[in-house]
Amino acid sequence: MASAVARDDRIELRATKEEKRLLVAAAAQERLDVTSFIMRRVLPAARELVDQAERIVLSKQDTERVLDLLENPPRPAPALLEAARRRRTRK
Repeated sequence: MASAVARDDRIELRATKEEKRLLVAAAAQERLDVTSFIMRRVLPAARELVDQAERIVLSKQDTERVLDLLENPPRPAPALLEAARRRRTRK
């Protein structure tokens, strides 16, 4: 998938000689260049990390509470009504 897309941006990566040798050897084992090897191994981990950070998992009780609030929203607090009134008059 990623190989069909042109990679125009660059990322600089500093490594020791031993780390570079290891990456080159590992990439060769999979018949890939070092960039493709790193991208193939790192992107799935990056996607998973971002997905976990951006997803909110609710308990059954919390889910029911959110759904109840969506179906039966509480009355707006007086401070919220006042803020909305001030915003309308500012325009």
